[in-house]
Amino acid sequence: MKTATISARIDPKLKKKADEIFKQLGLTSSQAITLFYKQVELQEGLPFSIRIPNALTEAALEDAQERKNLESFDTVEDLFDDLDI
Repeated sequence: MKTATISARIDPKLKKKADEIFKQLGLTSSQAITLFYKQVELQEGLPFSIRIPNALTEAALEDAQERKNLESFDTVEDLFDDLDI
């Protein structure tokens, strides 16, 4: 079996967190990358949905980042009351 090498630059904090999760799953980074590639092959695309946000979603994300137009509640009950749950 031939092997290929992948070299990528990635944020060290992201790598550390992902490696911790892989370890809990009993995987090495190489095994996790192989699983990802296998899923790309099987799905004939990314194994998860990637979407460009519509105008409403973009506005909501911008508001959240700028912390504007946000509603807050004093208690969880008040939140549920507002949601009619």
